[in-house]
Amino acid sequence: MSKIPFSELETAAYCPRKLYYRRADDVEIPDLVADRRRLAFEYNSLRDADLASRPLAVSPERFRSNLDRAAELDAWSELVTPTDRERLVEGKDCRGVVHKVLDLETPVPSMVFTGTPPETGVWEPQSVRTVAAAKVLSWECGRTVDRAFVEYPAYGVVREIRLSVRRKAAYRRTLRTARAIDGPPPRSKNESKCDACEYRTECGVKTRTLRSLLDG
Repeated sequence: MSKIPFSELETAAYCPRKLYYRRADDVEIPDLVADRRRLAFEYNSLRDADLASRPLAVSPERFRSNLDRAAELDAWSELVTPTDRERLVEGKDCRGVVHKVLDLETPVPSMVFTGTPPETGVWEPQSVRTVAAAKVLSWECGRTVDRAFVEYPAYGVVREIRLSVRRKAAYRRTLRTARAIDGPPPRSKNESKCDACEYRTECGVKTRTLRSLLDG
């Protein structure tokens, strides 16, 4: 049975139909994504740097304040100078790149995302991808990995998550979904996801324009 890439699990958790179209596409990483991802490896220098030209999503003042809060985490020294970075891993069910491998009581993954963080916690697709990374590290080292970190470097936000029963169940459900896709799955009932989707034309979703929303 083929091993599912982390990126496909994240996409399937967001919308299985999107994964169907993405599998047939050559996806390039935008320059802004690559630039923001690099911020996650420069935290120490960024706390005192001139941030005017850096690809932040918040003001320099908010960014530094968020980093100060992140520096209170027990894993901060490893987050700043991880034991391993951009590590390609392969487990029993899935494979992918772990952005940072932290040497704590066990190898702990930290995954970097360049979008906007939610008010609290992490978005479910990102949770699924992070759990996948933790599962593979656990499989490799033969020890239980019960926590992970999620970073939003454009905001200076770092959050710790526990691998709860709910998160693990979402991962297993998504893994089954990704494996089962051999044709276009049903369209998402959450139309807010469709508005920003690059495959909405192929998918045939009719998104509402601003004018129609105002007139409706």
